Amino acid sequence: MGFFRDQEEQLAMRLLAWQYRKKGFPLPPAAQIRDQARRVVDQAHEIAKTRSRNVLSIIKELAGDLVGKGKS
Repeated sequence: MGFFRDQEEQLAMRLLAWQYRKKGFPLPPAAQIRDQARRVVDQAHEIAKTRSRNVLSIIKELAGDLVGKGKS
């Protein structure tokens, strides 16, 4: 895994954890957050390819949406 990809996943993990705390949900195990972060980053890259948007802003949106939907 590349340096930037790893940094994106770390950011997504922090954003997910923050969203869980902000919405009052219990924090899931670290492995589950890591898996969610990987999916968020994958989705963000796919969206960025098709829509020419910034990956980091997409990660922020997806992390908020994922937690807002009840931890899917």
